[in-house]
Amino acid sequence: MQASIQWVKDVSFVAESGSGHAVVLDGAPEYGGRNIGARPMELLLMGLGGCASFDVVTILKKARQQITDVRAELSAERAETIPAVFTKIHLHFVITGKELKESQVKKAVELSAEKYCSASAMLSAGGVVITHDYEMIEG
Repeated sequence: MQASIQWVKDVSFVAESGSGHAVVLDGAPEYGGRNIGARPMELLLMGLGGCASFDVVTILKKARQQITDVRAELSAERAETIPAVFTKIHLHFVITGKELKESQVKKAVELSAEKYCSASAMLSAGGVVITHDYEMIEG
């Protein structure tokens, strides 16, 4: 896997993935940013959410669950000292579908958390406490 980061101006950058997708990064205004892109730590948090969501969706599809929407809402706490690493992250999954089986939803969230999500495993190994929960909506 590869990526490149190109400085644009001040503390703004364009990140390009090895697969050719670009994302704008920017620092907070108090550090010279212009608020034109996500902060690097926000991208890290979004990456975790994307990784876990990928797992949950694919596991639920394999279990033949009729999902119509999956949303992960993440909240994080960071250390107050430099480096301001994540200390706690919570993932809340909102899973909408028809005739969902709670046992399958619970299993999908647990498998992502405990076995499949590489981002979660890496952050946990670094000391981040990661918790998960879910809610199900008929629809």
